[in-house]
Amino acid sequence: MLALENVAKTFHTGADHVHAIRELSLFLHDGDFLTIIGSNGAGKSTLLNLIAGTILPSTGRISLGGSDITTVPAYKRARLVGRIVQDPLAGTAPEMTVAENLALAMKRHGRGLRMALPRKLRRDFKDQLARLSIGLESRLDCPVSLLSGGERQALAVLMATLVPPKLLLLDEHTAALDPANAAMIVQLTESFVDRSGLATLMVTHNMEQAIAVGNRLIMMHAGEVIHELHGKEKQQATVLNLVDLFSQRHVADDELLLKRVPEAITVPV
Repeated sequence: MLALENVAKTFHTGADHVHAIRELSLFLHDGDFLTIIGSNGAGKSTLLNLIAGTILPSTGRISLGGSDITTVPAYKRARLVGRIVQDPLAGTAPEMTVAENLALAMKRHGRGLRMALPRKLRRDFKDQLARLSIGLESRLDCPVSLLSGGERQALAVLMATLVPPKLLLLDEHTAALDPANAAMIVQLTESFVDRSGLATLMVTHNMEQAIAVGNRLIMMHAGEVIHELHGKEKQQATVLNLVDLFSQRHVADDELLLKRVPEAITVPV
């Protein structure tokens, strides 16, 4: 479904050459939920930017659904690739209402729609919002600027999946939230992904989250995939296991790895 073949990205800053992604190959099938962890500067966000089209690779090929999208600009990929970023302010139009934001999300996927919303569409939006179970269905005409960070991010999840894309990218989309809201957003995300069968990539610094969510996990460092866990290995993984795997690769200078936990946290199978 998604294929990256020998993709590399080099940034040129004066006389320096930063190899952000190094000859990386990665394949996702429909329904795959891949979590990505790694040290700062490992290339995690650069990888998502390459897939989204906000930057283009220096070498290599990217295809989605069998079509070569290597040089397709981001605005054209937006119909195929949904993305939710870390900042709850970035995924919505704060001065517009909840209903208007949902209408914009539909227009982004090629649906012609006037901003004067017909009653049936408002009812449809209410039904969709009710599934979030946070009361937004009664706030259709509320400006998004008045919502909390968790409510905005929940709305962003719905907007990204209202018309299901082929691929969903989650760029640390719970990092700015408190633990309770972060757990709520992860649960909502998994629910939408499971229902739609979306192929999904999620970047996170939370190793417990990376273990608990999805069916595959990759560890990145210096622009490369240094280890992948799936199946039984992922189900039985612990935070200490991941720390040890990074340490075996001599990756020990990131705050992600400096957080020593007193005992292994095993995710139930």
